[in-house]
Amino acid sequence: MSIPLQGAQPSRTIGQELSEHSATLESRPAEERVRWALDVYGERVVMTSSFGAQSAVTLHLVTRERPEIPVVLIDTGYLFPETYRFIDELTERLSLNLHVYRSELSPAWQEARFGKLWEQGIEGIEKYNRINKVDPMNQALRDLRVEAWISGVRRQQSETREKMGVLARQGEHVRIHPLIDWTDRDVGEYLTRHNLPYHPLWEQGYVSIGDIHTSHRLTDGMSESDARFFGLKRECGLHENVEGADYVI
Repeated sequence: MSIPLQGAQPSRTIGQELSEHSATLESRPAEERVRWALDVYGERVVMTSSFGAQSAVTLHLVTRERPEIPVVLIDTGYLFPETYRFIDELTERLSLNLHVYRSELSPAWQEARFGKLWEQGIEGIEKYNRINKVDPMNQALRDLRVEAWISGVRRQQSETREKMGVLARQGEHVRIHPLIDWTDRDVGEYLTRHNLPYHPLWEQGYVSIGDIHTSHRLTDGMSESDARFFGLKRECGLHENVEGADYVI
């Protein structure tokens, strides 16, 4: 799959082109980063959302520029009830063009076949993530003919994201991170300015909200990484193998 980049030279690598564009976008506001992605990739760009603690920011920011952009949600079947209600609320409020993808195996069938994978150490968690997150996401990218996708990840969220650039590669796709350098304060100010909600579990101490069985309240002595997957890993699989460290200034 090709990566369309404005002004690309045939003798230069895709990585070099991405690196230069990422360096330029590093000094631009989030709105300009979004517009760049929409201009360059046109109908071949989507956005993804977990509808987590601060997801309303990216959803609002991007749909202000393109209301009809496909929003991909990976539903594991194990999200919090509050998350499903939050999805309904934001979908209606922002008129989202929501596309929901799930594993071919239902949660009950998975448990019957494999047991509770999230209780089977790092290997079980990785298998769970592949079945319920990575495979459905890959199907979404194929169905929607995606070349690039917009994600709300931020450097402040974890050590694994500290070196990500505004642009990065993941396999044959380009990722755009318009909020990559935003702080928690930036996020809070945006939500307040536009009268947008945090996830309802935010006030209960959940700073990283995924599946009900592997997300925990942040308590004294814990880092954000400890609040997911029992501290065994931070990423769910969708944000792993991202080639972006070279694109940071």
